Amino acid sequence: MNYLLHGYELSVRPVFNSSKPVTTLMGITLTQIFDMDEKNQVLVSNVWLDQQWKDEFLTWDPEEFSNQAKIRLPSSKIWKPDLVLYNNAADFADSLMPALAMIDSNGIVFWPIPTKLRSSCKVDVTYFPFDEQVCNLKFGSWTYDGYQVDLHLLKSDVDTIRNVVRYPCCPEPYPDVTFYLFLRRRLLYYMYHVIYPCIMMSTLTLLVFCLPPDSGEKIALGITVLLAFSVLMLSIADRLPETSESVPLISIYLTVVMSMTSVSVIMTVFVLNLHHRGPSRSPVPNWLRRLLLQQRFGSDEDCGMGAGRRAAASTSTTTATSLETGAGVRAACGNGPGCARATSFIKNLGLKLTIDSLAGDFAAAVEDAEDDNNDEDVEASTAAPLRAAALNQRSRQPSNRYFQHQHNQNLQNQRAEVNGDILEALRKIIDKHDADDSESRVIAEWRAVAQFVDKLLFWVYLLCTSASTIIILVIAPVYRIIPHSQMDLHSMNLLANSTGLLRDDHGNQSVVV
Repeated sequence: MNYLLHGYELSVRPVFNSSKPVTTLMGITLTQIFDMDEKNQVLVSNVWLDQQWKDEFLTWDPEEFSNQAKIRLPSSKIWKPDLVLYNNAADFADSLMPALAMIDSNGIVFWPIPTKLRSSCKVDVTYFPFDEQVCNLKFGSWTYDGYQVDLHLLKSDVDTIRNVVRYPCCPEPYPDVTFYLFLRRRLLYYMYHVIYPCIMMSTLTLLVFCLPPDSGEKIALGITVLLAFSVLMLSIADRLPETSESVPLISIYLTVVMSMTSVSVIMTVFVLNLHHRGPSRSPVPNWLRRLLLQQRFGSDEDCGMGAGRRAAASTSTTTATSLETGAGVRAACGNGPGCARATSFIKNLGLKLTIDSLAGDFAAAVEDAEDDNNDEDVEASTAAPLRAAALNQRSRQPSNRYFQHQHNQNLQNQRAEVNGDILEALRKIIDKHDADDSESRVIAEWRAVAQFVDKLLFWVYLLCTSASTIIILVIAPVYRIIPHSQMDLHSMNLLANSTGLLRDDHGNQSVVV
């Protein structure tokens, strides 16, 4: 050791001829990736840096030193090339491990350095979380040019390119060695924490169109899902770099789904407006009835009438029941003298109104009931004088026909007066029934339109959500991953050849810029 280091100068390049460069070979072995900070665009890795050069001042004859052909010296005692990481993201303080340098008797120095590198790496988050990143580690001499330290690759079986750069200020070449790291993100974590929640919340939006309008929770569910999407987008944005050069794929998907969710809330308001339209609004237009309600109710003529007729039938049955008991007529005609005689007429009308009103023929029901009641009145008016005559004949002889005729005339006048009151009350009941039936029909038609629009929006949203999910989360990542998965050293060679790559005598690739 004393023999080798006697008169050795650390600051002098180890060559006897100062015009010759020191050929330095450099290699790298990646042992671990500590962190990939996408937000700050920093890659932290643990590597072994292998450097090899020939020191002409450190040679000896092994036979003179007991056949000692290799020795190990502290690296601080010999000359070393001042290689630095150009894209260093940490301080330039010397954090290298003080490894020993292995020196052969012919002057070949091999210096392996285990170190942790913190390098800048431009992150392209366009296809996040299906992205692949290409990071590089660029090494070169900080003070020596290519005529003094000629930098080459130690191994040619890695993705490495040697660049020779000539700057406008200086005529000397400045070589550097760039190592490329191809990183592919593992999807399992992001599938469970990002993609699956997005798909599940998109499915929840479909339930907005399945809830009945009367539940009152349609808009609340849509707004809740919209807020959940906003929180998820904020959590993803915290992990990505703040750049406008690219928009992440998952952010595009969330934006599309949030837009559709916002539209679904707007359409829900429109559906609720249709559902709660009452008789004060205009009825369903004929073109809309033919377009939306024809298949629902069977034909254009009966469009929207099913629900209305069901309501009318229920109302008619209730009306007929009240008429059979006489409550409806007593409420309509009061306590007049004719109300007591109307019992038989009400019974006839109740049955016919129940049957005929289902077909909407209220007038026919009234006329039939009136005819039946007239027959009963005639029979009653005829039977009463006969019974009275029989009694009078037993008591008095002969019968007075004039008084009998006068009595029959009074009965007919009373019957006509009572029947007129009853018919007037029935007309009021029928008019009220028609008005209720018309209102029920209008409400039923608008609710049918709202239900049809809800179903239509459900299928439209399902189609749009499925298409956007497949295109953004399946087709786009596959189209992106295939070219990168096939990129290897051969692809790098093609890239370098297209930019002026040269291969030197050592078999190293270099690009002259």
